[in-house]
Amino acid sequence: MHSDQDRGDGSLKYILSGDGAGDLFIINENTGDIQATKRLDREEKPVYILRAQAINRRTGRPVEPESEFIIKIHDINDNEPMFTKDVYNASVPEMSDVGTFVVQVTATDADDPTYGNSARVVYSILQGQPYFSVESESGIIKTALLNMDRENREQYQVVIQAKDMGGQMGGLSGTTTVNITLTDVNDNPPRFPQSTYQFKTPESAPPESPIGRIKANDADVGENAEIEYSITEGDGSDMFGVITDKETQEGIITVKKALDFEKKKLYILKVDATNTHVDPRFLYLGPFKDSTTVRILVEDVDEPPVFSRPAYILEVKEDMPINSIIGTVTAQDPDVAKNPVKYSVDRHTDLDRVFNINSGNGSIFTSKPLDRETLLWHNITVIAAEINNPKQSSRAPVFIKVLDVNDNAPEFAMFYETFVCENAKAEQLIQTLSAVDKDDSFTGHQFSFSLAPEASSGSNFTIQDNRDNTAGILTRKNRYNRHEMSTYLLPVVISDSDYPVQSSTETVTIRVCACDHRGKMQSCNAEALIHPTGLSTGALIAILLCIIILLVTVVLFAALRRQRKKEPLIISKEDIRDNIVSYNDEGGGEEDTQAFDIGTLRNPEAIEDNKLRRDIVPEALFMPRRTPAVRENTDVRDFINQRLKENDTDPTAPPYDSLATYAYEGNGSVAESLSSLESVTTDGDQDYDYLSDWGPRFKKLADMYGSVDSDKDS
Repeated sequence: MHSDQDRGDGSLKYILSGDGAGDLFIINENTGDIQATKRLDREEKPVYILRAQAINRRTGRPVEPESEFIIKIHDINDNEPMFTKDVYNASVPEMSDVGTFVVQVTATDADDPTYGNSARVVYSILQGQPYFSVESESGIIKTALLNMDRENREQYQVVIQAKDMGGQMGGLSGTTTVNITLTDVNDNPPRFPQSTYQFKTPESAPPESPIGRIKANDADVGENAEIEYSITEGDGSDMFGVITDKETQEGIITVKKALDFEKKKLYILKVDATNTHVDPRFLYLGPFKDSTTVRILVEDVDEPPVFSRPAYILEVKEDMPINSIIGTVTAQDPDVAKNPVKYSVDRHTDLDRVFNINSGNGSIFTSKPLDRETLLWHNITVIAAEINNPKQSSRAPVFIKVLDVNDNAPEFAMFYETFVCENAKAEQLIQTLSAVDKDDSFTGHQFSFSLAPEASSGSNFTIQDNRDNTAGILTRKNRYNRHEMSTYLLPVVISDSDYPVQSSTETVTIRVCACDHRGKMQSCNAEALIHPTGLSTGALIAILLCIIILLVTVVLFAALRRQRKKEPLIISKEDIRDNIVSYNDEGGGEEDTQAFDIGTLRNPEAIEDNKLRRDIVPEALFMPRRTPAVRENTDVRDFINQRLKENDTDPTAPPYDSLATYAYEGNGSVAESLSSLESVTTDGDQDYDYLSDWGPRFKKLADMYGSVDSDKDS
């Protein structure tokens, strides 16, 4: 920059402002030359706008208008191409055709695309041939080899280069890595590693139990390796099955039906393994299945005996004699050894031991009489066990039906007791009878009724058989007199029509009663018709039990009354009954002054006739009198001393809070009465502190009397 006003005398000064002024760009203030201070990068800023001006150095005023400079940075090839990703991951199905698209890579160049070839990028493959190729302009990677097999190689690493300057010499370049994985397709059928498999199973194996596993190998993975197993041929296709384990892709051989070593020992099966997901594009490679042979050996086990039938039904008449054979069960050992079998009855099913069985041949026979009317069916269980190995046993139910025979006589359907009016007429019906029979009849019961032979002649009544299992009682004469005969007992014979014929004699009670003109009963000499005559055995026993209970109650009450009586204070051969007064109640203690007169107990001679009762409130109060000193009584004194010594020397006697009053103290005693009950008659107080020194046995007395003293003090 140079101003026309500049004469070269240094009076002008050039200044610069704008983008990068003073930093990237500086101006010589004397000459106006503009210079760059550092290397410029177009990719950072392609254009700079600067403003320059000449001013008077002395005044600072501009001598020229401000000038604007636009500086454009020309591009050079200083940036290599950069890929959008450092590493690319891609996949392509195996067995793909040549030219199958895999992935597209992209690289960018920061140089100016409008200036020369600095930003023109060309792609090429550095690593990955001959399997893959890349289009130079687009960066699209494609397969370059036919029928690449994942089972041979699954992973490929391809290196792609991007070079600017259109790939010419001197251009800059960048590279990236592409990891390519071949995905699986179902191009491999399953294959059994063995042509024959052999398994063993015991004949006792239950249904659905596994025998063994087979597996066909498939080089594919995922759903392309899923296999379905099936039995296609063989003599045991109905005895065995195969299921597929989805986790391990194994075929599990299972038992479908019960096996029998004695019937068949070897089974041969043909098992197929087939892919469940087949790709039609690869059917030309062959059928996607394989076959193998499975041999199954059945092993013998010791089996329990087997009955000829699962259950037995037998019939026996109820009149069959004891020990009669009613049927036979058979069982045999299914093993080759044919071990002998013994039979027995499960007694839990025949608790009454009505039946028994021959342990050798299985014949069932009766051991007790049978009664169809009591029990129609007997359900028992027979056990068959090997003699050599009793643990090997089996059971079979035996249902025994008891057939009926005519062994029960018919009888009245109910108890009959009727009446006849005194004014009855001949041939009058007074009662209809019916009968029942416990026996069973296939053709129906047919009963006949008649009078007993001993009553057929001279009877006042007749029996009319209605031929429908009922009969009527008819009068034979006119009028009956209850005073002459109040009750008639009519024996009736009932017979059935089965073989052998059974009959019984039943009795009908007929009472003679007074009736009105309409035949309605008014009164009879006997009790009510609904009550039988006399008392039954049960009623007599009940009355006797009531009498016994009443007697026991009276005895217990008397015993309790005797126990409530108070025993005497002195039990001895020498006790003096004259000096003891017993009261059958408990006194109120020291403070109860109205219960009885203690002075009376002191001396029998001190009792006076005019003494007032102390158990009631007296009408007038009076001071108690002192009793005179009693005379010497040696017998009583010795007795008291003996009892006192016994109680003092007895270590087990507890200190009962009771009163023992001794009325005789001897002559001239200054202490007078020892009883504390008399303290109510004295005015002086006593000190009971000494009771605390007598030990724990007298602690209760010390607490009682000590508290009384403290109350008095307060």
